[in-house]
Amino acid sequence: MDTKLTLKLNQEIIEKAKHYASEKKLSLSRLVENYLNALTSSDGKDNLEISPFVKSLSSGIQIPSDFDYKKERNEYLEQKHK
Repeated sequence: MDTKLTLKLNQEIIEKAKHYASEKKLSLSRLVENYLNALTSSDGKDNLEISPFVKSLSSGIQIPSDFDYKKERNEYLEQKHK
């Protein structure tokens, strides 16, 4: 049974969400329903499927917990722009 829900959201976010839903050929209601369903599922992964593209990005490299990405990025940019 479907029930009406009223939400107050930032107008810019609504417009972006409508555009996204349109590109995916979904209604905004269905998009929100899918998100809430995934968010509240028992293990959080019931309806979420990782795309092959995202899986291909996984390198298996373990990053140290104390890794300072800001420092590394700054050093990279300094070297790049010498």
